[in-house]
Amino acid sequence: MYLVAIAWLYVTLMMAVAEASAPNGSVLGAIVTFALYGLLPLSIVLYILGTPGRKRALRERERRAAAEAAAPSVGQPDAGGHAPAAPQDGAVAPVREKP
Repeated sequence: MYLVAIAWLYVTLMMAVAEASAPNGSVLGAIVTFALYGLLPLSIVLYILGTPGRKRALRERERRAAAEAAAPSVGQPDAGGHAPAAPQDGAVAPVREKP
């Protein structure tokens, strides 16, 4: 797909060079020729042709986010989304104050 895009840009660049070097041509005409025959249509075509890839990447990101949200986190304390349990009697030692 990119080979065709590069070839089309080359053709339109050569059209612009021919426009600029023509006896009754101008540089402004060459810029307009390159922009309106080359850059604008090519950007629209590449955007349209890239839509399936963008949709695929979006679905993959959503799938990964859903898998990360559903999977339990290993090694991360209190990352499960539940409140920590209250300490049992005598299970947690009191905090000593420094003298």
